[in-house]
Amino acid sequence: MSASPLLSVRTGATSARDVETAARDLARQIAQPAAAATIVFASPVYDLAALGPALVRRFPGLLVGCTTAGEITPRGYATGTLAGFSVASAAFEAHAISLSPLAAASRDAVEASLTVARRTLEEARQRRPSASAFGLLLVDGLSIMEEQVAAVLATALGDLPLVGGSAGDGLDFRNTYVLANGTFVKDAAALLLCVTTLPFTVFKTQHFTAGEQRVVITRASPARRLVHEINGRPAAAEYARLVGVTPEDLGPELFSNHPLMLRFGGEYYVRSIQRAHEDGALTFFCAIDEGVVLRLARGENLVENLAEALATAGRRVPRPALTIGCDCILRRVEIMTKDLTGAVDALLTAYHVIGFSTYGEQFGSLHVNQTFTGIMLGEGGG
Repeated sequence: MSASPLLSVRTGATSARDVETAARDLARQIAQPAAAATIVFASPVYDLAALGPALVRRFPGLLVGCTTAGEITPRGYATGTLAGFSVASAAFEAHAISLSPLAAASRDAVEASLTVARRTLEEARQRRPSASAFGLLLVDGLSIMEEQVAAVLATALGDLPLVGGSAGDGLDFRNTYVLANGTFVKDAAALLLCVTTLPFTVFKTQHFTAGEQRVVITRASPARRLVHEINGRPAAAEYARLVGVTPEDLGPELFSNHPLMLRFGGEYYVRSIQRAHEDGALTFFCAIDEGVVLRLARGENLVENLAEALATAGRRVPRPALTIGCDCILRRVEIMTKDLTGAVDALLTAYHVIGFSTYGEQFGSLHVNQTFTGIMLGEGGG
């Protein structure tokens, strides 16, 4: 917990599996009467139909959250837990906007929500002329709509710094949920608009660079993020050949170490593979299309890269009190397989990171993969 005359942040987590016990335990750690916002990250092991009402009973104010592919708690990485934080400050206000259904992004209901978001942001800025604003976006991680949602929000909200993550469900890829209006729902997003005079910064980092090996997507089903052919050959077999394994070896561990990269706007972004299918196709975590040229990625030191990113953000924010972290599940897979958990946990704890492992990350108008995106909030006062 961090508290100053300007800011009170409470963080916590519980491994209790009973819904009522877990909600009560988390509330004991993070509930505060004057909270401007409470955000929770729930393992998919919970009975979500019961968890939503249980949380509402204990956190009556603004409450949003999502399911995870793993949680980041006050002690670092965890699985099977309910984690979260609350923020209270006279210098901080927050407003939640729900977007649903995502598959109908141009429909009246979503357009009305965006109108509310714009008006809410304008009114908050009028109340606090010296304040700045940022957005936290939580999206159904299996909706295949993150690119569209991020782009629509960027258009609606202008240059608002936007960071977020796609909800997960371990590595099952079956059902992912966002907590909005007291209920865990699919095909939805929750946008938290925050306006504050406290110092903050948004950041992202990835520990991959583009290699020399080029590959071409020659047949794909873009609406499903499905690639059938790479270099004119069955996708899984060709990818396996390029990284020096057999198709039978393909899985999360290998995908985490050998992603592909796309050049966009002069910068390279990771395009991670979600899973291989029996018919030889590959599903990606991000948008993919026929004719796209990618490069095989080269990995760098993940721990050093994360340490530098957090240190750089920390230099921008006096007295960091909270870092909201959206961390790709494939990063966690790599961290676990390379026995880096202790070193990463130490960094996450030192910078007060609370968040979750995602099925993709949002940064500005982009949906990205295998990155850590974050919002660091400071107490201010030097």
